[in-house]
Amino acid sequence: MSNTVESYLMRRQPTAARPLLGLTVLLVEDSRFASEAVRLMCLRSGARIRRADCLASAHKHLRSYRPSVVIVDLGLPDGDGEEFIKHLATEAHPVQVILATSGDPDGETRAIAAGAQGFMEKPVANLGAFQQTILSFLPPESRPLGLRVMPDDTVTPDRLALQDDIAHVAELLSAPDQDRPVDYIAQFLSGVARSADDKPLCAAAEALGKSPGSETLAKLTALVTQRLENRATL
Repeated sequence: MSNTVESYLMRRQPTAARPLLGLTVLLVEDSRFASEAVRLMCLRSGARIRRADCLASAHKHLRSYRPSVVIVDLGLPDGDGEEFIKHLATEAHPVQVILATSGDPDGETRAIAAGAQGFMEKPVANLGAFQQTILSFLPPESRPLGLRVMPDDTVTPDRLALQDDIAHVAELLSAPDQDRPVDYIAQFLSGVARSADDKPLCAAAEALGKSPGSETLAKLTALVTQRLENRATL
């Protein structure tokens, strides 16, 4: 028996209940709340998941192993996700599936132009849609055989992860004016708030992104402080 055939037979094959079995997903995402949602969906789908919270960490992961699927957030603390997507898409041996994610629906155009095969708008919470997005870009031999019922479950991440994201923003906001990454704060928090369905916080973050200034910054800071003081409601 050839090594190729033997390795194929030894590989765990996907099933209708666990359609992503045998895949390794690298998630490049700085939000713990968003990461927790994807982790739960991978767990339910049979895929292994590893997370990088920045571009430097993502490149380190790639030096150690080759994932089957890479999901890249477009806004990261040390650079744009599009640049990492371009790197993945132009490698001599690219990964099977490159997907982008963002709370900004306009990000899809940038992601596809950079080389992503697909785009998932935040919040990423529907299990069936998550599975189908990945499966649609896999070769037939990596998909489960036969018909399957696509689940309509909505995944709810642990709210403790949301608290960690809010605390991270509060720390960034406390930095001196010249060191405060306002653009990153607005981008990061709008995605987190969208995932948490916190409309007032999302609106404040988007307002800061569109018109950074003392007034919009003060409003956002007040909302973040309020949520830290009322953690039981998060």
